[in-house]
Amino acid sequence: MSPTAASTAEPAAPPTAHTPAGPAAPLTAHIPAEPAAPLAARAAAGPVGEGSPVSDGPTGSADSYGALGYVIDAIRAGRDASVPALVARLSPARRRDLAGELPGLRRELREAGWNDWQRRGRMRNALLLAGAGCHTGAAAAAAWLASPVLRDWDGLPTARLLAVLADRDPAWLGDLAHRLAARAGTARDDYPLIRALVRVAGCPVPTGDAFVHGWAADMVVVRPADRRGRVLRLGAALRADPDAPALVARLFETVEPAAALTSYGDPEHSGHWPAVLAALAAEGVLDRSALVEGAVARLVRGGRPQHLRVFSAVLRRLELDAEEERRHTADWTALAADAPSTVAGDAQQVLARLWAAGDLSAARLAEVSEAVLFRPEKKLVRAQLVLLGKALRRDAEARHVLLPAAAAAFGHQDTALQERALALVARHLRPGDAALREELRPSVEQLGPAQQTAAAALLGVALPDAAAGEPYREVLPAAPAARPQPPAPATAAETVELVAALVRGREPVAAEFEAALDGLVRHAHGDRAALAAALEQVLATGWQWEADEHGQVSVERLDGLELVAAAVLGRVRPADLATGPATGRRRGHRGCVHQTLEEVLRARVHEVAHRVLTAPLPFLLATPSVRTGSVEAADLVARLDAYGRLGTEPAPNDFAQALLRVRRDPAAAPAAAALGSPAGDRLAAWLTASGDAADRLVRRVEEPAPPNAARPWNHAREGIRRLVVGVRAWLVPQREFPAAFHDLGRPATGTADRCWHWAGQGGLHRSVLPEDREVLAAWALPDVTGCAASDEAGGCAALPALAELGGEAGPVLHLAVATGLGARHAEDRLAAVDALLVLAARGELAADRIGGGLAELLALGTVKPNRLADAAGTAAATGAYATTWAVLAPALPSLLAAAGGPVPPGAGDLLAVAADCVERCGAAGPYPQGLDAAADRTGSSRYVAQARRLRTALTGTPAR
Repeated sequence: MSPTAASTAEPAAPPTAHTPAGPAAPLTAHIPAEPAAPLAARAAAGPVGEGSPVSDGPTGSADSYGALGYVIDAIRAGRDASVPALVARLSPARRRDLAGELPGLRRELREAGWNDWQRRGRMRNALLLAGAGCHTGAAAAAAWLASPVLRDWDGLPTARLLAVLADRDPAWLGDLAHRLAARAGTARDDYPLIRALVRVAGCPVPTGDAFVHGWAADMVVVRPADRRGRVLRLGAALRADPDAPALVARLFETVEPAAALTSYGDPEHSGHWPAVLAALAAEGVLDRSALVEGAVARLVRGGRPQHLRVFSAVLRRLELDAEEERRHTADWTALAADAPSTVAGDAQQVLARLWAAGDLSAARLAEVSEAVLFRPEKKLVRAQLVLLGKALRRDAEARHVLLPAAAAAFGHQDTALQERALALVARHLRPGDAALREELRPSVEQLGPAQQTAAAALLGVALPDAAAGEPYREVLPAAPAARPQPPAPATAAETVELVAALVRGREPVAAEFEAALDGLVRHAHGDRAALAAALEQVLATGWQWEADEHGQVSVERLDGLELVAAAVLGRVRPADLATGPATGRRRGHRGCVHQTLEEVLRARVHEVAHRVLTAPLPFLLATPSVRTGSVEAADLVARLDAYGRLGTEPAPNDFAQALLRVRRDPAAAPAAAALGSPAGDRLAAWLTASGDAADRLVRRVEEPAPPNAARPWNHAREGIRRLVVGVRAWLVPQREFPAAFHDLGRPATGTADRCWHWAGQGGLHRSVLPEDREVLAAWALPDVTGCAASDEAGGCAALPALAELGGEAGPVLHLAVATGLGARHAEDRLAAVDALLVLAARGELAADRIGGGLAELLALGTVKPNRLADAAGTAAATGAYATTWAVLAPALPSLLAAAGGPVPPGAGDLLAVAADCVERCGAAGPYPQGLDAAADRTGSSRYVAQARRLRTALTGTPAR
């Protein structure tokens, strides 16, 4: 028998109850001298005693050869409950023998069929227990328990493992606990066992990140009899744990915050960690200074805002005194400058208190102010300007330090804050401050056009030449270039490498998927045997490749590239592929457009796999010419010509997909007709036919629907007035295309239910109709509207890609972009801005369509003015001031309230963006209806002030 890790990986373990000290000879002298070969042969042949009655244990001597066989029998049969007693009867020598057999049994478990999952689970536990009882070294035991093959979702059987290890020396158990805790990948899940081992061994508690995370989770675990909340027993659990002070300190130091701190409940709750820690600090159980230092240091390290909330709450609960706040002045300064806005706001308030107490010098206040005024958050900037005003009123001589700091706000994107900062400078600048004026003059260039005139008069400088009359130039991003489709891999090895990468990746890229699919087809046609040999080495693993008694794999388990690879390997039957894939209607996805597109993709893949086994294709017709999925007409004509010369008939699904992808270029129709084949004639007719979908799209206002108890998840979409775009039936797929394409032409109401498809397939789905972005936009509109009208997120992510596709950029695409500009989440608004700029850069933007859509959406309440202002400001900040104004101008009349009427929230912000755009691009119109009424209202609200500013910018007439 070959030596094992248990006997060679480390020095011998200390003597334990089952490994007594002394010479080994007396311990093993009575064991029969038998070679290892019969045992190995017996292990390979099957369970010991097969065919005879099964017993839970041997009836003879514990040192007999049969005792070892009984343990192997129990492991194979999955009798995990019997293993601890059987192992306990083995002598130390027999345990070492069993340790040598365990890797082979683990290999059997790995190779066992996935269908026999119940037996696999029991065998897994049996192997865990046997290995724990047999390995004499702590390192080998820890490695065995951490083996991925022996793990499942239920975790380790802690109670049984403790029973198996009950006879071990405490020092050995402590060594095992720390070795398990040092394994970052498994220590979090193994916390119950590790903690139990630590208690038995009486050793110091581990303090690694994963163990600390497990400990924190254990502190807030809900007992089965107590279902009221996770944090109710936290205080009592911490008081009862003698290791709590050391482990609490580590909570502030782990690389990632423990999930028990950030994921369960509200940190402001009286039973959550911050309140409990503060209470324990008041009782003297925890060190208050350590909590303060740890929380501040953790905030300075940074992280996601939701992760930092709990540490900010700890400081609030501790209610720091003046000395504690003064000690961390440098930390508050750093947090105010760079931390997430909520943390920065807390730090800003602490600094304000320090200033009020006289503990913050003018120089330090100026340093803080320069950093805060550079931030985009208007609330923080406004509060800092207020603090600067107080400081200047208290100490006028500090203006030489503080006014240059206030000028940092001249470059803020919000013109109202620019005006506030300029007013602060004007209020505190004195006539004799010539040097100070000189220092402030370079900052004038950062102001908007309207503020530059006042600043120039105040500081005594001439306006720069650029402001004096140089023509305005619009800055737009470069139009996205059509990137060519990557070619099929040149060799079988490269094809296999690409296929393996895509199969194991989470989100397949359409261009790489098509290259890999075409590569499989080409190399299967050229040398299928060589391709199969290469695929066998890297694929054909996992439960989906489980074969039947004939060595065949179920086509229902495989999809995409794996299905074609299975065909190359001969693991699927042609008959199973001939009927195509099961459709979404059979799986309950009727009505989901994503499933409709998925069925087209799957049907083509099934067809390719079938042709690999029956009539291999030399290459695919529908492989895109560019990465967006489109096929150039000339490329498709050339491919059909090559098919004709090779005597190959197009595969129906592949040719249908090629037609949907081809750019409709009538100039290529004569070359297609000249091919003299049915496929060439069909392509020629397709290229000359109209591909405009406008006559199939119906736009309307959908009234709110009453709540539907059967679909409560959909009420957020159905319960509001909204713009929808229905799609009329398209008869071409039903008449001319294979069955898998028929649902592409079915009518759609535009009020689709919310579906939970896999978003990572979006690129592949768009590649089905890359020349019909109007229909794709109509199908995407419910998701985009959900992002604007409810709390949905991610529905706008596809808008930039839609803007880059081919076909008409019509009213539906413009409506989708307009709706996305009012999305609730910033990421979705940014995606809509990207789409807007892509259309503008390509010369396809119809600003009146976007603006008209925004007017309707504002009137319906789908788009809120404040969100639109944020998106429009983002677009303008790229340098596209004229484009942004052209989009906003048609939308403003629906926003401008009549004299005396209510002002929509956020209207002043939107008018400020519009005024800034007009000032910078010099537009003289169009003049929005209702602007005069808004500008003539009494008062000085932001709405009124910005309306007057916009009127002045458009007319050149100073405000009255």
